[in-house]
Amino acid sequence: MVNLTGKTSRVFYGWWIVAACFVLSLCAGGIFTLGFTAFFEPIADEFGWSYTQISLAASLRGANIGLLAPLMGFLVDRWGPKWLLLGGVLLLGLALFLLSHISSLIMFYGIFIIVAIGISGLSPTVMITAVSNWFQKNAGLATGIMACGFALGSLLVPTIVKLIDLYGWRTTALILGVGICVIGVPLALLVKNKPERQEYLSDSRRSVDENRGDRPTPAQVSSIDIGVKETLKSRTFWHIGLAMTLVVIPISAVIVHVMPYLSSVGVARSTSSMVAMSIPLVSIVGRLSAGWLGDRFKRVRVTTAFIILVGLGLLFFGYVTAQKMWLLILFVPLFGIGWGSNLPMRAALLTEYFGRSRLGTIFGFMMGLSAMGGVIGPAIAGWVFDRWGNYHVAWLLFAGLVFAAAIIMVTTPPMVNNNRRGSDEKFL
Repeated sequence: MVNLTGKTSRVFYGWWIVAACFVLSLCAGGIFTLGFTAFFEPIADEFGWSYTQISLAASLRGANIGLLAPLMGFLVDRWGPKWLLLGGVLLLGLALFLLSHISSLIMFYGIFIIVAIGISGLSPTVMITAVSNWFQKNAGLATGIMACGFALGSLLVPTIVKLIDLYGWRTTALILGVGICVIGVPLALLVKNKPERQEYLSDSRRSVDENRGDRPTPAQVSSIDIGVKETLKSRTFWHIGLAMTLVVIPISAVIVHVMPYLSSVGVARSTSSMVAMSIPLVSIVGRLSAGWLGDRFKRVRVTTAFIILVGLGLLFFGYVTAQKMWLLILFVPLFGIGWGSNLPMRAALLTEYFGRSRLGTIFGFMMGLSAMGGVIGPAIAGWVFDRWGNYHVAWLLFAGLVFAAAIIMVTTPPMVNNNRRGSDEKFL
């Protein structure tokens, strides 16, 4: 790394930002998004609540995250990511402590509002902005690596299941609350704001200014500067936003309902927990390959191809039974790889079309839109099960939505008069 005074250090500080956000997303994703499926059945058994009632908590979390996403984007552009990450860690620790003491459905929902606020501080809106601010040349790769933290959070699912079996879900919630605070607080404090505001240079300026102490000009930092108002008025933004929202609907439903669904078709809980762990792990392939491919080929077409994988995976998922478990061999890689591309490609597309100077705010609006899919998906899946006693109709419906999303994505129009450089150099 080279700072503005010409001093050299071995590791570019941006990679420390990637590492910190990687671990934070692993903890938040592993416990609150992927790990919630492990709490689903024990809570239902203790309180006698329906699947729809419990799914509503996940939907409530998604709704609040969606409402807060534009605000988080605005705040991360204004304040930087550090304090948002720190506040998110502390709120999630508090939520887990309260979860260990719940006694009513209203309290359960209230806790998930706190979870929503905490996760908003640790959301992709904040973390991707933190990482993207430090990278231009390797933006896709850096974002993909950071997003792998969420996927590796699936490794916590079997551990959470084991802790629940040994100590009960209440004690497990308390243990996880202490753990996320001990790990998360130091990492949040490690994250710095944009390199141009520190003594550092972004990666694309580093090699240019290696032997001189010139501060990069705004024009050097980014050649694209699309305003938020212009972005929200563009067809480009709404094509990307609608496509991503339609894809998030089944993704959120599968994340919440994968273990209950597999149990309903006769698959053992120990096996279903391994499937819940495997999907995000496989998604690492999508997170890394999508970022790498998106740095080299036309991003709209790369994104469309990965979306189609999600739809194909859902078709196989809808026909899984205890006698047809081999279908999981097809579902897990297709769905997992397709899902893995969602976050890095969303960030890459927004950076390509609209620039990074207002990335936090624009990404926040995009996440707010996509979060509506996170509200709808689990609720629909829970309602279908309560109504018909199985999930088959839900998975086929969701597959149709995903294929519609692929059509919307591939027909995304270019921005008009946006001063982009190099977009015509994209190929494939």
